Amino acid sequence: MDNKLLYQIAITQIKGLGSINSKNLLAYVGDIEEIFHQKSHILQKIPGIGILLSKSILEQKDAALEKATKEIQFITKHGITPLFYTDKNYPERLKECPDAPILLYYKGNTNLNTQKTLAIVGTRNATEYGKTMCTQLIKELANNHPDLCIISGLAYGIDICAHKEALHMHLPTVAVLGHGLDRIYPAQHATIAKKILTSGGLLTEFPSETNADKPNFVRRNRIIAGTTDATLIVESAARGGAIITTEIANSYNRDVFAVPGKCTDEWSVGCNNLIKQHKAALVNSASDIEYIMGWTKEQTSQKIEQQQSLFVDLSDTEQEIITIIKQNKVVHIDVLAIKISKSIKDLSPILLSMEFKGVIKCLPGNIYSVV
Repeated sequence: MDNKLLYQIAITQIKGLGSINSKNLLAYVGDIEEIFHQKSHILQKIPGIGILLSKSILEQKDAALEKATKEIQFITKHGITPLFYTDKNYPERLKECPDAPILLYYKGNTNLNTQKTLAIVGTRNATEYGKTMCTQLIKELANNHPDLCIISGLAYGIDICAHKEALHMHLPTVAVLGHGLDRIYPAQHATIAKKILTSGGLLTEFPSETNADKPNFVRRNRIIAGTTDATLIVESAARGGAIITTEIANSYNRDVFAVPGKCTDEWSVGCNNLIKQHKAALVNSASDIEYIMGWTKEQTSQKIEQQQSLFVDLSDTEQEIITIIKQNKVVHIDVLAIKISKSIKDLSPILLSMEFKGVIKCLPGNIYSVV
């Protein structure tokens, strides 16, 4: 048994810890296994942990390791790949999000770090207009971008329409689930889920035996928004899961697109409101998405020509940081700390110095990019 994987899964089994605190623990302690061997008075000094949570970690660790052992047996049997936060195959776009899960479970054969990704979401009560627009937009995008990956949530309505059309157009598609990979919800979509595995994948943060409970789908939505370059909402009432997904995408500074509808149509109110409030760009055709995303040939050429070279003298550590950021485009401070084996306390002044040199910049959420 992979001892490292055992502890990676175990940390997700500790109730009350959460992904942000888990990443803090890893950044400060430096080794996932060491977290389980630290004394309470050491853990409680780490930001976000405190006395009560440090004691809770120690009280739960044995049960967490037992559950992790069982989960490893399950994923091994069913060919499921665990993706830990520091793994190279973990979705890089999702790493940019402060609340990204520290561990994902993935079954499929498509690259989660493909060059172009688009989330398509909408109401479960899709109208013929919504389905037609969803189908047409995917067809147009597929003709120009055969490598585009469509990501959605396998739900009724717009979600399943997006998955089906992506399969029809031979585009890779990934379904993000709000439960474990030992089941499919809704059960009626099990056949589509099997087809998705042939040219896409199923992704979740939930271990086996996790039910499809309502709160899980809200958590699921942040993965849909976080793993993609942009989110397209095709139809939605004034409130609902699709609106939540677009709000999360906005909080991640990702592009959001919306298909407009009649003012009198119940299932277009949400899209119209997003456009009216300047929270989404209006989309009539795929060319609208291509233009804003820079997916046209002319814009792609311009981006290549605009690549910059750095001429500032950097230390070995600073050069290593630059290399990591360049490889990932943007990197959260927690990931940097882990990759260069430094505590956040030691890393912060280095990053600040690099900002003063004008070689990197700090984005919202302690995320860094090259200038």
